[in-house]
Amino acid sequence: MASAFTDSFSDYTRQLAATATRANRLALENAESMFGVQLKTLEKNITATSGFFGEIVQSSEPGTLAPKGAQLVKDNLERWTTAHQEVVGLGLKATEALSELARQPFAAKR
Repeated sequence: MASAFTDSFSDYTRQLAATATRANRLALENAESMFGVQLKTLEKNITATSGFFGEIVQSSEPGTLAPKGAQLVKDNLERWTTAHQEVVGLGLKATEALSELARQPFAAKR
């Protein structure tokens, strides 16, 4: 009887460890994807802003810089908004994957 309990406990422990490992891997992959999206957006914004600063230095007509600066700000904000929406979407996908992972042990018992 003790052997049956020990075997059953060992099976549940292995299953829990496997599920926790998969959950950690999913969370890490999701964080990596989110970080990648944000890093690409930051890189694009820095490149655009650096180009604008180059135009400021070389410009002989300061009056034309204000509209370009406003457009730069608008473009940078649009990129951040798009990146934020993508990050939220990645978070939702990860949540769905984690919830499915949590449901699997209960679905197997039915």
